[in-house]
Amino acid sequence: MLDEPTVNVRYMVDDVAAAIDFYTTHFGFTVLTSALPAFADVTRGNLRLLLSGRQSSAGRPMADGEEPRPGGWNRIHFVTDDLAADVERLERAGVQFRNPMVKGPGGAQILAQDPAGNLIELFQPASR
Repeated sequence: MLDEPTVNVRYMVDDVAAAIDFYTTHFGFTVLTSALPAFADVTRGNLRLLLSGRQSSAGRPMADGEEPRPGGWNRIHFVTDDLAADVERLERAGVQFRNPMVKGPGGAQILAQDPAGNLIELFQPASR
């Protein structure tokens, strides 16, 4: 295993260009590589997000015929100091949310959705 400070996460997306726009506009990512329409990778801090379309090698059917697709419950997780302000900003920009804000003993969270339905959890820890 390589000891690298970068964390790599792959998301299957329906439209790579739309995904690039979403992550750069709303979450401060920058484009590292773009091979439209098949693939792009964007970075934010130590996170490298690989955006793979159907034309990418990651989009090819598995041996049993199942095709990789976007969505599901896995997600990237961002900690914020002001969840309400972030939600308001994103709602004004038209970002869709999977659920209303949920509060618990550990803090508050909400799940934003990228254009393909992949999830981004925004989390504000409880005051300690």
